Amino acid sequence: MKLFKKILLSATVFGVMASGSAEAAKIVIDGSTTVGPIAKAFADYYTKSTGVQVTVSESGSGNGAKSLINKTCDIATMSRPMKDKELAAARSKGVNPVEHVVALDGLSIVVHPSNRVNALSKSQIRGIYMGKYTNWSEVGGPNSPIVMIQRESNSGTADSFKELVMGKENPISKRAETQASNGAIKSRVASTPAAVSYIGLGFVDASVKPVLVDGIEADVKTVKNNTYPIHRPLFFYTNGQPTGAVKQFIDLPKSPEGKRIISETGFVNVY
Repeated sequence: MKLFKKILLSATVFGVMASGSAEAAKIVIDGSTTVGPIAKAFADYYTKSTGVQVTVSESGSGNGAKSLINKTCDIATMSRPMKDKELAAARSKGVNPVEHVVALDGLSIVVHPSNRVNALSKSQIRGIYMGKYTNWSEVGGPNSPIVMIQRESNSGTADSFKELVMGKENPISKRAETQASNGAIKSRVASTPAAVSYIGLGFVDASVKPVLVDGIEADVKTVKNNTYPIHRPLFFYTNGQPTGAVKQFIDLPKSPEGKRIISETGFVNVY
């Protein structure tokens, strides 16, 4: 009897997905390169499950917000909350941005694997990016000039780093090199022994070395319990409360399959 109920429930859920998906022939997503791996994995799963085509662009959180405001996407992916000026611009165009938390992230501070520095304090990281420390020997590393790398101004990850590490009163040194995505930063750090930068937790692999921040490692546990100092939520934004296929897509993080996908992409489940 229990098995029959499970089969019936599964059939009902699939039927709801199938009927709901018929309301949209396509879902358009644009925004964050950090949220990109989650969105792409969700898109692949959702298209295979429902037949609804999902396109995912990674133009940055700022451009994701613009796409939602201009009504050129159904879902904006963002690695930071929408700013007041973006919300005002949206409302001026009759758009009502609704925030949905999709996952949690730890902003990982990464160096080249050959760098003997294994830990930095948030104060030291801030000092590096302000230009106070210019040589690795000043923070326990080799005698080598520090190559600091940041994200471009349109990046939600850049905004998160400025808010969580730098603070409003501490500008980043003009000596900082700029890269356009998490992937580009990872490649640059992996090929540059003196480099330091920051990337989303899901992008960390053996090509770079994450350092402890204030003695805490960024992992699922420390991000979820808020003990890792540089943690943040990741977002989907819709114009108003979603319905039909878009709602089904937005609800994926709450489902067992969605949770599995988030874990496999290296990020942290919030539900």
